[in-house]
Amino acid sequence: MNFYTRKWVKPEDLNAHGTLFGGSLLSWIDEEAAIYSIIQLGTNDCVTKYMSEINFVSSAKQGDIIELGIKATHFGRTSITLTCEVRNKINQKTILTIDKIVFVSLDDNGVPIPHGKTEITYTDERLRE
Repeated sequence: MNFYTRKWVKPEDLNAHGTLFGGSLLSWIDEEAAIYSIIQLGTNDCVTKYMSEINFVSSAKQGDIIELGIKATHFGRTSITLTCEVRNKINQKTILTIDKIVFVSLDDNGVPIPHGKTEITYTDERLRE
């Protein structure tokens, strides 16, 4: 699992209970997963197709630093499947897991299109292409 992104939990990220608002966290995950997919597929033209069950394991509070981990688990003909873990950077406690996030590569008309990728390429390698 690659943990590329870190977020600092600030007051505007909190819910009514003073802990990290799940909606903010899901937005961060969707953005990170999109960036990861764009790099892996080599195209900006991909969208979120599916997210499996989201398992909130523990919470985060103001001032915590969290990190988002994403990893490709499967390359389909037009899709990429990812897994995600979010953890507290300081104590390494898992905050959330998502078993499956699927992104699909699209053509200019919004129709799924083959992307031609079959294996993980690490960020620096893909950006040099």
